[in-house]
Amino acid sequence: MDGVWVPLRDDPRGGFQIPESRLSERFSHSSGPGGQGVNTSSSRVELSLNLTCCPEIPENLRARIMTGLEHRLVDGVLTVAASQYREQLANRRAARARISELLSRAARPSRTRRRTRPTRGSVRRRGEAKARRSKLKASRRPPTDW
Repeated sequence: MDGVWVPLRDDPRGGFQIPESRLSERFSHSSGPGGQGVNTSSSRVELSLNLTCCPEIPENLRARIMTGLEHRLVDGVLTVAASQYREQLANRRAARARISELLSRAARPSRTRRRTRPTRGSVRRRGEAKARRSKLKASRRPPTDW
C-alpha cells in the first residue's frame, strides 16, 4: 500500500498525500458470515491516523478538519474500521478509501446560510390560518355576557 491520497476541489494541487508511515493498522477477526475461515483469518482492518501531528495536512485545513471530525476523534486520532470483505487486502483498501473520503468531506468549507424573507403570500396565508384558529378557539369558550 502506498498511503492515502485526499482529493480537494479548492486546492490547486488537487489534494494532499498522507504517507504510509503516518497510518497505523490493526487486524482482528471479522464478525458475520464466512464459514470456518471467519474464526481463523484476521480480515477486519482498523486504520488510524493521528491528525494532531501529521505535517502532511495543510495548516489552513487542519482546524477545519479537526472541527468537522470532532465527533469521530479520540485524542486527535481518527480511526476507521472496515470488515465488509472477506479478504484482508480488500478491507485495507476500503479503509483507506473511507478515511480519504472523511478527510476530503471535512476539508470542504461549510456553506454559509443566506437569509431570506418569507413571500407575501406565505405571510398572508399564515395570518389567515392564525385568524381561523383563533375563531375556532373563541367559539369553544363559554359566553361572557351572562
